[in-house]
Amino acid sequence: MQKYIYIFLTCIVLAACGTHRNIVSQPQNNKQGNKKSSKPIKEIRTKVEYKGLPWVTNKSKPIEITKGLQNKHVSVWASHGRYFNQNKDRWEWQRPNMFCTNEDLFTQTIVVPYLIPMLENAGAIVFTPRERDWQKNEIIVDNDNEILLPYYTEVNINKRWQNSGIKGFANFGKIYGDKTNPFKEGTTRMVQASKVKDCEISYQPGFTKSGRYAVYVSYPTLPQSVPDAKYIVYHKGRQTVFNVNQRMGGGTWVYLGTFDFDYGCNSDNRVVLTNESSYEGVVTADAVRFGGGMGVVARGGKTSGLPKCLEGSRYYAQWAGAPESVYYAKNGTDDYKEDIYSRPYMTNWLAGGSCFAPNEAGLNVPLELSLAVHSDAGFSKDYSSIIGSLSICTTSANGGLLASGMSRFHSRTFADYLLNGTNRDIIRKYGKWNRRYLYDRNYAETRCPIIPSAIIETMSHQNFPDMTMGQDPNFRFTYARSLYKSILRFNAGMHGKPYVVSPLAPENFCVDFVASDTVMLKWDRQDDVNEPTAVPTSYVLYTAINGYDFDNGIKIKGTACKIKLMPNTLYSFKLTAANEGGESFPTEVISAVYNPHATKTILIVNGFQRLSAPAIINNEYSQGFDLNADIGVCLDKTLGYCGSQICFDKTKIGTEGPGGLGYSGNELEGHIIRGNEFNYIPVHARAMMKANRYNIVSCSKYSLGKNIVNLDKYDCIDMILGLEKDDGRSLKYYKTFTPELQDLLEEYVQRGGNMLVSGAYIGSDMRKDDEADFLKNVLHVTYNGSVRPSFSNTITGMGTSFDIYTTLNEDHYASTTIDLISPIGKAFCALTNNEGHSVCVAYDGKDSRTFTMGFPFECITSEKKRSAIMRGILDFLLE
Repeated sequence: MQKYIYIFLTCIVLAACGTHRNIVSQPQNNKQGNKKSSKPIKEIRTKVEYKGLPWVTNKSKPIEITKGLQNKHVSVWASHGRYFNQNKDRWEWQRPNMFCTNEDLFTQTIVVPYLIPMLENAGAIVFTPRERDWQKNEIIVDNDNEILLPYYTEVNINKRWQNSGIKGFANFGKIYGDKTNPFKEGTTRMVQASKVKDCEISYQPGFTKSGRYAVYVSYPTLPQSVPDAKYIVYHKGRQTVFNVNQRMGGGTWVYLGTFDFDYGCNSDNRVVLTNESSYEGVVTADAVRFGGGMGVVARGGKTSGLPKCLEGSRYYAQWAGAPESVYYAKNGTDDYKEDIYSRPYMTNWLAGGSCFAPNEAGLNVPLELSLAVHSDAGFSKDYSSIIGSLSICTTSANGGLLASGMSRFHSRTFADYLLNGTNRDIIRKYGKWNRRYLYDRNYAETRCPIIPSAIIETMSHQNFPDMTMGQDPNFRFTYARSLYKSILRFNAGMHGKPYVVSPLAPENFCVDFVASDTVMLKWDRQDDVNEPTAVPTSYVLYTAINGYDFDNGIKIKGTACKIKLMPNTLYSFKLTAANEGGESFPTEVISAVYNPHATKTILIVNGFQRLSAPAIINNEYSQGFDLNADIGVCLDKTLGYCGSQICFDKTKIGTEGPGGLGYSGNELEGHIIRGNEFNYIPVHARAMMKANRYNIVSCSKYSLGKNIVNLDKYDCIDMILGLEKDDGRSLKYYKTFTPELQDLLEEYVQRGGNMLVSGAYIGSDMRKDDEADFLKNVLHVTYNGSVRPSFSNTITGMGTSFDIYTTLNEDHYASTTIDLISPIGKAFCALTNNEGHSVCVAYDGKDSRTFTMGFPFECITSEKKRSAIMRGILDFLLE
């Protein structure tokens, strides 16, 4: 009997921290896992609801969300992370490297750039027990750090800041060992609140590198704390105002948002806390942190050497001031298990004391839902079937009740929503997926949370057919949107409230002059055919002027608006769609410049729309991703790759580690790789402005296909093609020059139009006979192959030389290959690569001129060189 009990308990422990291995020949559909779980309860309505002020409120948003996730607090995390293995005395991943990634890295690429922003756009306040900022740099401004005192400034007028008597954060650039709590090493400040601001603290960091940084604040919570402490974030000259409810969340990092900051130290890039409040009480203050930074928790005498965002929750919990009971469950002897428990335990620590956990000790944050996003193991013997998704809940723990008294069957219903939602949405979008199981089992991440919780196993990271979809950013968007919608529906059902799904981003965004100094911005709404409520009722237009950051947006009714421009000023615009349920992701950035002396107008067209997985090898003998051929294109940036795939042998399927199908290297671990930022129009426009002779407008290339833009109005078209190409594997179709676009551009040049075209695949993506004819007749070039810059990234010609981005890096996407193009007829070579091959062709015709570059113009590394080259190009095309 003892033997059987022992085996049972061992299985429970393994289930709590292991993967789910599946070996299938054909897809498995709609099966319930063992143990058999009860049917979902039809009525999930609960009387427990938080009705106070949110933990964090962005007061600068121009829209009000009333049927989304407003005032809802949720805990979401990506699985696993780098941890210290005591037995091996080394830091390592919790899951094996497969298909150029591992679970520790891969699930973040769904959660961080997609799921969390979607939830926040719907109004939710999202906590995650892992560092969310993909930023290696970190600056902390704190009253306890004398070295940084020039950056920490207290202003006292009618009232004075004073010591609160509560311990707080202190950091002196040190590494943290066992049981060291950085939030117990310093002091905190407080001041009496006032209806009118008469005290403030300025936190002004010195940025060693410009870029996007997450902003975290901290403070102690006191009995008399106010629920609306006012923080002002100054980011590249713009101001965004937040109210923070200091009656909760004291003694940890509180995320406000992620912003663009300039290099250096100045008052346009800082955070200010004032004592202004609508309530009587005190405003408290502690450190402010900019950026995620590198790992600072040492295990075995050494840190991970990686950014915090790649480490497990166990280490972030310590860094964020959590008590030892959260991250030290095994007394520091087993980091693997401590990491598993730290995710739900940290969630419980925050939720304790709120209406959802009234009898638990904690920080009073009303977290009401938790979701762990995983992938798991398993493979299909036919090499082509999808393994798909499963979800997990635990209904039997703690007497079947949650901390609020709600039934744990709410978790069962939540897990069912997630599983059915992903299956429905993915099949509708891509035609195939597989709903596997809904497990009701004893897993730490579903047993330990004291609020409704679930695990979603998104797909099998061991199954290549799953990963061909999972590595595509378009699929990640679809998957994350499905998870967001399930959270929305479940939450609305719990509280008996109507809901509206946030809309998709607008399409066909363009800007054109309608008067000498006035432009018209136009766009179309994008319908979500699967969601009847996801209809835009308004739009938010964000504007950036010259070197300043984007503002907080203005709300617009309709699908057009006029803007009066100041002369010789670079205006950049991006747009979101909005409704009662929230806000969409933004469009690409477009730009306009008004020059009072201009006699000619240039249209910049963004044709770089591509997002894709890496190159695929899939034949009778081999299967996998080839990063060396093409690493693909992520949205903005990624930390999701571990290294190149090493083993492609299909006969080794099912083997983990060296020699197994999918086994991959580690050379990319911790490396941020830049992808498509959708903001290259301003780069081109800024270079054109140096000539000081032209009006500039711009549009998406899809505006051309819809005949929204009349090309005859423009003296020159600048066609940005970046890494655009038809790669044959993407879930969405991309092409440098579609047949429709070819016709438009051919007609344009035949009528005397001039054109600049640049991109990495303008020749290699046009290999068919009719496509080659377009290159010959319109651009006057022929394609002579592609090269990979081996030892030099220097381009020469036009009286100068310059470097371009050709290797993967965190600052700008790389043109890892360059198209060799040769002139035809009267055309001539304008630029060559380091080996003397033609990479740029100019054509001076009787009626039109063209300038074609076999690499992206925006990949020129030097802004000064970009301006000089662009001036030479425009002189050739227009003067």
